[in-house]
Amino acid sequence: MKRRITIWAICIVALIAWIGLAAAQTAPTAAMKTVKLSNGDEVCDLTGEWDALIENYGEWAQFGHYLNVIKMTLVGNSFRGIRLMDNGPGRPVNSMIIEIDSEKSGFKQVMLFTGAGPRPCTGKLSEDGNKILLDLENKAKLTMTRK
Repeated sequence: MKRRITIWAICIVALIAWIGLAAAQTAPTAAMKTVKLSNGDEVCDLTGEWDALIENYGEWAQFGHYLNVIKMTLVGNSFRGIRLMDNGPGRPVNSMIIEIDSEKSGFKQVMLFTGAGPRPCTGKLSEDGNKILLDLENKAKLTMTRK
């Protein structure tokens, strides 16, 4: 009798452990906040303030590296970011620095607004939605981290 109880106890503990492991594998690693656009697409919500590291390289290396804070807002189907600090070359405080058109699988189009005007660039969003990497080839890189 003692032996049967021990075997059943081991089986129940093993079953509970297996269910817990299966549930942990299917649970999302980080809850990404989403927003529904006016066109019906549901995308990662980029609104809010982001810390930005702007690294000029290649043709723009003489402008150096500097920090800024970018405030992102949703306007129509695009996320627009403005500068909140007056540092670095180019555009003044409260001027638009980026515009991002999002889609479910990432970014459809990204525009970087520089002293030389708007420029298309590449962009990538982290899986948890808390980091954005932008690259204007041979000119500048922006690394944005959600505050």
